[in-house]
Amino acid sequence: MIAARRMNNKPESGRPAPLAIFGLLLFLLLVSPGAHALKLKVQVEGLEGEWEKNVLALLAIYQERDDKELDELRLRALHEGAPDQIREALAPFGLYRVQVTGSLTPPAGSGGAWVANYRVNPGEPVRIGKVDFVITGEGADNPAFPKTFPMKVGDVLLHEEYEKARAALSQVAEKQGYLDAELVRRRVLIDMDAYEAIIEMHLNTGPRYYLGEVSFTQDLLADEYLEKFVTFERGDLYDPEELLRLQAKLLGMEYYKMVEIVPHKEDAGEDRVVPIEVVATPNKPNKFRFGLGYATDVGPRSTLEWNRRYLTRWGHRLKLELGVSGPEQYLDGDYRIPIRDPVRDYIIVKPRLESFDTDTRQGDLYTLQVAHSVVTRGGWRRTAGIDYRYEDSEVASEEGEVTNELVPNISWSKTVTDDPVYTTDGYRVRYTLLGTVEGLVSSSSSLGGSVRLKWIKSFWDDFRLITRTDLGATWASDLFDLPASRRFFAGGDNSIRGWGYDALGPNDPVTDETLGGRYLAVGSLELERRIKGDWSGAVFTDFGNAFDPDYKQEIEVGAGLGLRWRSPIGQVRADVAFALTKDDQGARLHLVIGPDL
Repeated sequence: MIAARRMNNKPESGRPAPLAIFGLLLFLLLVSPGAHALKLKVQVEGLEGEWEKNVLALLAIYQERDDKELDELRLRALHEGAPDQIREALAPFGLYRVQVTGSLTPPAGSGGAWVANYRVNPGEPVRIGKVDFVITGEGADNPAFPKTFPMKVGDVLLHEEYEKARAALSQVAEKQGYLDAELVRRRVLIDMDAYEAIIEMHLNTGPRYYLGEVSFTQDLLADEYLEKFVTFERGDLYDPEELLRLQAKLLGMEYYKMVEIVPHKEDAGEDRVVPIEVVATPNKPNKFRFGLGYATDVGPRSTLEWNRRYLTRWGHRLKLELGVSGPEQYLDGDYRIPIRDPVRDYIIVKPRLESFDTDTRQGDLYTLQVAHSVVTRGGWRRTAGIDYRYEDSEVASEEGEVTNELVPNISWSKTVTDDPVYTTDGYRVRYTLLGTVEGLVSSSSSLGGSVRLKWIKSFWDDFRLITRTDLGATWASDLFDLPASRRFFAGGDNSIRGWGYDALGPNDPVTDETLGGRYLAVGSLELERRIKGDWSGAVFTDFGNAFDPDYKQEIEVGAGLGLRWRSPIGQVRADVAFALTKDDQGARLHLVIGPDL
């Protein structure tokens, strides 16, 4: 009876005894995969720099050192193959007398690590003892080809340099129209007795080919219009880059979702002029985009955009954009008629309906712009046109006034950047001139101009200096001859931080409300330093104001600190700014999302 009790591991309640539970847990722990995980330390001695980096990249025992399934059998196999892998990794550097001494030491005790050690003596690199370089064929005397091979006798044999020289030779042949060019001999011999390398490079250029007529296989746009994208003439040297540029232009316009350039070399004939066929598949005609954003000046905002990629057989395009935020709502149209260079030059028709309600101005504005916009040889976009403007607005406590204007205008703009989303070096500049003539729809004459500049420069790897200036002037007989949209204001996220949007400018001496001015001078200096990863911090100061000769106004200064996060759509910028010249110097938070330029 006592023995029977001892064999029963369960109490009368039917629950497992603590001893059984402990045994089960111990069994699971012992048979778990992590219990027998092999620990390994790999050491490579005698190398540094690129040599060491390449060896570790190709050394299998090093790459698998943390593999949870690595066992002793696999480890010993990897160790056996390591010396050959080290020699193979060093060969591209011209090292062919590499000596490797390896050892594999088991762990000293339970829980210890295996140690794989490799002592490497790379020896001296092999040098080039002879170069056999020959160009034959129709292009043998073409000066575009090098007279001698770039690698010289006495140079260390670096495989990367050899491959670069070989590729450059093939690229020259291709760019010069030798489509049948062939490297009839291309090899490197290593004489281990003399310990020297022999390079043999023989190129047969074959005949030269030329670009022929371009035909288009598509039914979307007129061939006469598409011919404007072709920048080469029949009989020009056959240059593949010209064809790639043609393909990129057509794809960039978004008319087509696929563009294939087909050279018909078989139809070249005795003159070796190659006909070119462009096979294009139309894109969907409509593209829609919906966006959400936030900025302190306007609060939450949303945009809805409709792009009509093509409207006529001559490549006309249409874009409509609806924007909604607390202080501003607008409907913007953009109708473009390509001209001259259809990628960059166009006639533009832009209707715009806008309603605004800020702390300083309220009203409605309707404009219609017709302009001629081209890119000059210097890379400037020059836009010259005329605007019709109807505005029903009021500023501060002024009574609402309706204004009709016909405004001729011209602007030059240019953006140079190494990255349009996150700029480390670049600038954006825009000059504008505009005016009105009394009696030509407008009730008064005026002439205005403005300059907007932003410049970004990086230094010391982690620092960026960001400078910005906005200058403007309008010559008019009286401030009240100008509607709200043509007066200058300052303050806000992209002006003088520490103040609200358009809160600065000449003030009414009675009501102290901001009236705006005929002149503007605003500047900004900002120093940004990367903290870690995509995060950075900034210190800044903004200064200036909007001015008018009929009112007294002081220069205002703001300063503060900022935190930046580099997102895929541009920096997320959070700034805490202090209005230093304001009686109440409370902090103001500014939030902006978007590209630098």
